[in-house]
Amino acid sequence: MTETIPFPQRDVPPLARVRQRLSSDHIADVRRETRERLLSAGLREKIKPGAVVAVTAGSRGMGGFVELVAGCVDAIKQCGGEPFVIPAMGSHGGATAEGQTEILRRLGVTEESAGAPVRATMHTHALGTSETGAIAHLDDLAAVADGVIVLGRTKTHPENTAGVASGLLKMVTVGLGKQAGAQEAHTHGLWDSVKAVPKLTMARAKILFGVAVVENAFRQPVVIEVVPPVYEAFKEADERLLEAAKPHVAKLPFQQLDLLVVDELGKNISGTGMDLNVIGDWRMKGGEHAPDFRRIAVLSLTHASLGNGLGIGLADFTTRRFLEEYDAAVTYVNLLTATEPGALNTREGPLPLALLSDRAAIGVALFSSLAGESPRVCRVRSTARLAEFWVSEGLLEEVEQNDSLSVEEKPAPLEFDGAGNLF
Repeated sequence: MTETIPFPQRDVPPLARVRQRLSSDHIADVRRETRERLLSAGLREKIKPGAVVAVTAGSRGMGGFVELVAGCVDAIKQCGGEPFVIPAMGSHGGATAEGQTEILRRLGVTEESAGAPVRATMHTHALGTSETGAIAHLDDLAAVADGVIVLGRTKTHPENTAGVASGLLKMVTVGLGKQAGAQEAHTHGLWDSVKAVPKLTMARAKILFGVAVVENAFRQPVVIEVVPPVYEAFKEADERLLEAAKPHVAKLPFQQLDLLVVDELGKNISGTGMDLNVIGDWRMKGGEHAPDFRRIAVLSLTHASLGNGLGIGLADFTTRRFLEEYDAAVTYVNLLTATEPGALNTREGPLPLALLSDRAAIGVALFSSLAGESPRVCRVRSTARLAEFWVSEGLLEEVEQNDSLSVEEKPAPLEFDGAGNLF
C-alpha cells in the first residue's frame, strides 16, 4: 500500500438515500421490563440475602444491552442478592480478561452503568465430556457464584438460520465456556456441541434463569422472556424465539450489485464481521453467487471490536484506517478458536487489498467490478443497520418499483474530507 502506485479507479457515482420500511415496534422501558419479568418468574425464591449472583454479558452489542444488564442487576438487588457482571464471549478480546472487560466498557457496560462490578477471568472448570466429545467448560467466577443469570439474544447466526442458532444454549456453551469451551465446541462441531454441552453445564452450574431477547431491525428489544433453568426449556426457547426473530431480520432488497460499500465491520455486528445472511454465504463456502455482490469494500472497523477484524477477508478491498484499528493477534486468536478442523483456509482472516482512503477503496473496487455505464452501487452503515442505505442511479428504478422502499434524498455526490475519507 503506497501512494506512488496509481491504482486504476472509477469516479464514485452520486448516491440517493433510501429508507426501507421495517417494523419499529419495541419495548419502551427495557430495564423495567427485565427487572419485573425476573421478579415475576420467582427470582425471590431462588436468592437468599447476600447471595452472590453473576449476570452474563456478551460481545455482540445487542439492542438495549446496558438496560438489559442493569435490569438483571436491579432484580437481584431487589431480592437481597449481590450481583456482578461477567464477560461471556468465548475468545473475544484477545482471550484475555482485560480485553473482555474493555469490550464491555466499549459497549457501555461498566460498574457505573450496570450498577454492579464487572469481574473477569479466562480460567474455567472442566465439567466433563459431552456427547460430541467436546469438554464442557464453565467460567471460574460463575462456578463459585451462588447463582448465574444467562442473558442472551436469540437470532439467526451467520452460519445457521434454523433450529438452535445464537441464543441461550450458545451463551452457555461458548460464552460461559470462555476460550477453552469455545475451542472445544468448534473442534467437535459447533452446532452439535451447542446442543450437547449445556446438558452437562446446566446440570452442574447454578443457573437461576435465562433471559432471552429478540430485537427488531433497529436493534431494539421486542421480546424479553425469562426461561426456567432447565435444558429442555432453554432449547425450546431458542428454537421458538428464533422463529419469532426471523420477521425482524432485514436484508438488502437487491440480488445483484456491482459494489457494496460497508462503512463498518465488527464483532459487535456479526460473528463474521459482516452477516453472511446479508452478503451471501458463498463468500465463505463457495457455490452459487446469491446474492451476487461482485465487490465489497469495507471502510472501517468498529471501536467495540477491540481490533478484532475477523471477517475482513470476506471483503475485496479495505482502507488504511481499517488497518490502523486492526489487531492481527486479537483477530487470529478468535480465528483459531472458531475454526473447524481442516478449515484454516477460511476467507474470514486474510486481509484484502487496502487503499489509502475511502475514496480510493470505493473507486478501485468499482473499477475492478467491470461495471457498465450505470453501475449498481449500494452503501450501508453495516450489515446490521439496513433500515437506511444509499444507492446509485443504476438502482433507482428497482427502488421505485418496490413498495417497501422510498427515496428520502435524491442522488448527490459523496462528501469526502481532505484525506479522502467519508467521516
